[in-house]
Order: sequence, then structure tokens, then C-alpha cells
Amino acid sequence: MFRKILIANRGEIALRVIRACRELDIRTVAVHSQADQDSLHVRFSDEHICIGEPPSKDSYLNVSRILAAAEITGADAVHPGYGFLAENAQFAEICERSGLVFIGPTPGQIQRMGQKAEARLTMIEAGVPVIPGSDGPTEDEDMALEEARRIGYPVMIKAAAGGGGKGMRAAFNDDELKRGFSVARNEAEVNFGDSTVYLEKLIDEPRHVEIQLIGDRHGQIVHLGERDCSIQRRHQKLVEEAPSPAVTPEMRQAMGEAAIRGAEAISYHGVGTVEFLVDADDEFYFMEMNTRIQVEHPVTELVTDTDLIKEQIRVAAGEKLGLEAIPTLRGHAIECRINAEDPDHGFRPSPGAITSFHAPGGPGVRVDTHIYAGYVVPPYYDSLLAKLIVSGKTREEARIRAYHALEEFVIEGVHTTIPFLRKVLAHQDFVSGDFNTGFVEQFLTRR
Repeated sequence: MFRKILIANRGEIALRVIRACRELDIRTVAVHSQADQDSLHVRFSDEHICIGEPPSKDSYLNVSRILAAAEITGADAVHPGYGFLAENAQFAEICERSGLVFIGPTPGQIQRMGQKAEARLTMIEAGVPVIPGSDGPTEDEDMALEEARRIGYPVMIKAAAGGGGKGMRAAFNDDELKRGFSVARNEAEVNFGDSTVYLEKLIDEPRHVEIQLIGDRHGQIVHLGERDCSIQRRHQKLVEEAPSPAVTPEMRQAMGEAAIRGAEAISYHGVGTVEFLVDADDEFYFMEMNTRIQVEHPVTELVTDTDLIKEQIRVAAGEKLGLEAIPTLRGHAIECRINAEDPDHGFRPSPGAITSFHAPGGPGVRVDTHIYAGYVVPPYYDSLLAKLIVSGKTREEARIRAYHALEEFVIEGVHTTIPFLRKVLAHQDFVSGDFNTGFVEQFLTRR
């Protein structure tokens, strides 16, 4: 097992990793920007070191400073969390060359799944259902038009690298394709340093369902059921739950087996998530694979009684997977992402000082957060403040519990999405479980 882990991240995920390390008797090193010197992950780590000025490029994305911090503190492994460098194959490779264990898959596995066009081909070869689309990168506008006419409108133009809704544009005809193609390429270049795009058939109002995987270095891979992530805005998830209200046991088995086939095709190890779109006929199609821990991993932890972060660390250290079979799903869990945003003004960011903070409690209520009264939300990073994760014996019990926990949740001084999330959880379509990825846009239009 590792002696000391450097956490190359910030916020709630850094604090989550610290807690897992404490239970495994592993010392931790927190790196932080000047803006995060008063953050809880700095306070509760065993050691901490400032790596730069507030902008991400000068701190959390600065590989040389992170590696210098690891060398100075004597860390023997790096946990990347999610975001920032978590899916950066070059960073993983540099860690390995520097004698550090990167807590995640190999650089080659990250690279292969990070290039969306290559990931599609890998899944096709593994027999995983894939959305009809380009066989490779779409190099220019003429090629895009030819591909779109072959696939059939509507289509989605997607960045080959990255994710999070960046570099994506829908097109319903040739004119929209021409406009969207250049916009998507430019956005991909700005966000990922790679302007490569490809085309996929646009699935009308699908559900977004993902399978959680974990594999060890000894060849064992298991899945831990699915999460429904359909409640999202502009491809950013807002509410997640496990299990999905739309997935039958037969679908779960088929999706799980498909996800494992895809992971086995690249001898995957570590935690990972295979994301699918599910159409109105309950047919599912591979969308992408995330080679890291997900923001929404706690809902899977609650319904499988599995600590995914501890398992992730163990398999990175070379231990055999602590799960010999697919865990039985028990009860239901719902996660609400609480962001520093103003829903009444287009969800614009709302940085500033938190003047009052009170987290809800009670049976089945968990809050993962790095904030406190007096904490100043910086304007430089993701707006996530906290994750409310609630479990119950049934979906309805979990939903009611989550709704009332949001009533108890007090964050003052900045605008948050708490009032909006309460409306979502009370909406009849959410109550019935009959919703898709278009839910939030439709809901906002009807308000």
C-alpha cells in the first residue's frame, strides 16, 4: 500500500480522497492555488504546498509544479480526482516516468478512450452497441456534409477530445451543419487544444444512463450497476440517481455486460464509467467512457455499500479487487449538485463570501462539500459547492428525503441552485420517473 498520496485537485473531491486515505492509514499532500489557501482540503491534509496563482493554468494544470510538490514532499502516488488532469494521458505518463504511481488507468487506456472516434471503433470491435456515426475524424466541411447525409439528419457534431458539453453542436440540415462545424472545431481547439471532431446520429430525447466499472491489475473487472444522469442542462449533470427508474434487470445485465466487454478490450484497470444513451425503444448506445472517478459516484456507493475511492486506491497499489461478484443493489440513492449559480439569471456564476452555512442531516442524508461559513467561493473554478446525496428503501422515500433535505440546506451570501433543485424534485415528471435529457430545457421553457 502507498505511504503518501499527493492529491492533484481541489474542493470536495480532494477532501473525499483525504478521508479515504485516512481510513487506509495513508498520509496525504494537498496542493493548492493562492485562492484555495483557506480551503478545507488544505486544512485537513497532512501536508500542503502552494503551487501557483489562482488561474488553473498556473496551478492545478501546471504539471511541473505538481511534480515538484510530489518530489519535495516524498509522495509515492498521485490521485487526480476528476477534472483538471484526471484524463490527461500525458500527465499520467509523466507521473510514471517520475516514479510516481498515477491512481488511474494506464496512459494508453486514457488516450484510447479520450479520443472519442477511436473509442467508438474500440467499442464496435468489442461488440458494444454504438450510435451510428463517423468511422473516424471528420476532417473538413465537405466530408462532414457527406457523412451527415449518409447518417441522416439530425446529427451531433462532437469534439474528439474532452467532454462536458464543450465542442458539441446539433445540426438538423446542411446549413446548420456548416455553421455548427466551424463553431464546434473552434470550441474544441480552445478547450482541449485539439480541433478534431466527428459526427454522430442525434438520438431524440434520450435518457443518459451510465455503468460504473472497476477493474484490478490482475484482469478482474466488475460493474456496480447503473446511474441515471438524464437531469442535465447543456450537457452538465444536475441530478443523478441509482438505480435508474427506467432500467429493468434485463437491461441492467445487458448494459453491464456490454460495458465490461468494452473495458476488457483494452485490459482496463481502475475505476471508470461507460456512458450510454437510451432511446424511446429502450435500445442503448455507447456514448463515451470516462477513465476517472465521477462526480456522481456516491449514489453508487450508497446502493452497493462500496467505497469506490478506497477500492480505486487499492487496485492502483496492485491489490486484487475487493469485489468478487457484481454487488446487489439495495434501495435507492439520489444526488443533487449544488452550484454557486443564479438560476433566475441564466445560471450565471455567483462567486463571493458565504455568510451562513448549515448542512442538512438525518437518516440517509450525506453531504460532500468543502465549504463553510466564511469561505470565499473563488471565480476561477467550477461552481460546484456541495453534493447532497440521499438514500432510501425506495425511490419515493429517497426523493422525499432529498426534497426536505434541500429545505434544510442553508447557504447564504451567494446564489445557489437549491431552490431550482427543489422544483425539479417536486415536478410530476421527476416524481413518476418519466423524463429524459430534454427535461430541464422543457421545464425552463414552461416556467
